[in-house]
Amino acid sequence: MDKDADVGHDAASRFLDSLPELRPGEPFRFACHPDVPCYNACCSDLALMLTPYDVLRLRRQLGLSSRDFIARHAVMAQAPDTGFPMLRLAMREDLPGLPCPFVTRAGCSVYPGRPGACRTYPLGRATKTGPDGEVVARFFVVREPHCRGFEQARDWTSASWLDDQDLAEYNRSNDRYMLLLAHARDRGATLNPKQANTVFLAAYNVDAFRDFLRDTRMLERLELADEDRQGILDDEERRLRFAMDWLELALFGLENNLRKKA
Repeated sequence: MDKDADVGHDAASRFLDSLPELRPGEPFRFACHPDVPCYNACCSDLALMLTPYDVLRLRRQLGLSSRDFIARHAVMAQAPDTGFPMLRLAMREDLPGLPCPFVTRAGCSVYPGRPGACRTYPLGRATKTGPDGEVVARFFVVREPHCRGFEQARDWTSASWLDDQDLAEYNRSNDRYMLLLAHARDRGATLNPKQANTVFLAAYNVDAFRDFLRDTRMLERLELADEDRQGILDDEERRLRFAMDWLELALFGLENNLRKKA
């Protein structure tokens, strides 16, 4: 496993903190399209971490199972302080510049299912846990020297950019996984190998997780309505939301959204 994931996350957080914060309603100017001279220049040699929701959307876009997507396009990583599994997108090592495997001359070949980090750029989004356990987000404009998109005559705010890039569900789902890591850090807990495998199954391998839920009759041990049990089995996004609640219960005994049957 690649154990640089958490180090990379900390470095990214420090980098964002070094930038001026983009206040709510404050405008920035940006556009990205084939007529921009640097088009596709940002799609190479990336340390792009993939969240569980990123994997769900990408593999659905590609028509792959979780197992096949991870085998072909991901590098296993691990947060060294918590042991939580993470994935990094595998770049094309057979081509100069280490391009993203999905970039073409015409642009992104998986654009409808592109990861949240790609959608958010050129903004950076930093999160922390608030006093009531809520996720507090701050935004920054990441101005890289090569990027000519800032010369384009299109104005945005952080809210309008997130809406245009369809980021609401990405951020909701990603924040739930971030809260699991925050729970572990708050407790000084490190997952053992069995727990890490369980998290990987539930968070990143949602099609296999469906089989696990069905074979173990796990859903019948929880306080759920029959229609909810079937919905979790039938709908991948609903299953991923359930997975976050189930992991919170299984790992930390927290019954915020899910309860065991008495």
